[in-house]
Amino acid sequence: MNDPVEIHLLDRRVRLLQPAHGFRTSLDSVMLAAACPARAGMRVLDMGSGVGGAAFCLLTRVPGIFLTGVELQKEYVALARENAVLNKKAATFVSGDIRSYEPEKRFDHVICNPPYLEAGAHTPSPMEEKALANGHLASDLSLQDWLDAGFRALKSGGSLTLIHRADQTDRIVQGLGRRFGAVEIIPLWPRAGHAAKRIVVRAIKDRKSPTVLHPGLILHEENGAYTPAADTILRDGAALYGTDRL
Repeated sequence: MNDPVEIHLLDRRVRLLQPAHGFRTSLDSVMLAAACPARAGMRVLDMGSGVGGAAFCLLTRVPGIFLTGVELQKEYVALARENAVLNKKAATFVSGDIRSYEPEKRFDHVICNPPYLEAGAHTPSPMEEKALANGHLASDLSLQDWLDAGFRALKSGGSLTLIHRADQTDRIVQGLGRRFGAVEIIPLWPRAGHAAKRIVVRAIKDRKSPTVLHPGLILHEENGAYTPAADTILRDGAALYGTDRL
């Protein structure tokens, strides 16, 4: 793996070492962490944790949680462990496949940012690390695998939170099935009047409550600057609304 570079999130409160090429931590990691309704003392699993972008944003917003990250690529696990030291945060990162990962104890919350391009749906990147991060090299890994793994890892009444492409909303809801309820869909609008490109979905295992479609969050002003609402999440580490209701 190429030498890592350091980036910063949450107004430099989170420091991350990540590969100079290949995997890139993005706004999605911050939004995913902001949407998780964890409280101090709870156990959280970050599936496909990468170098720990979402994990450390969540640990910064909610001190006192017990976080485990499972990641397929050993190089990213090593960087995540370095990032735990860099950020002075207690977290456990293990190398493994989410399809075969079996925790000793079920989690209160699971977060994940599944690859947006499934295996076989796109020409693989010539860079193996980037191809893996995009989901190109695990030929049978699907969005359904991520949903199923989240279900297995959760205790009854626990929450699954994921961020994904808006055009995959129907597949996500179908994949959750009757195993989850109280589904919340939160669109992330790039600008006012523009179609959403990303959604955050939250759901509760073994709950029967109906689905709620929220107004969503507008990310950018017309001049490209972040909106005040987005800035409070990306800079100040605020929660995405509704986390206190779960």
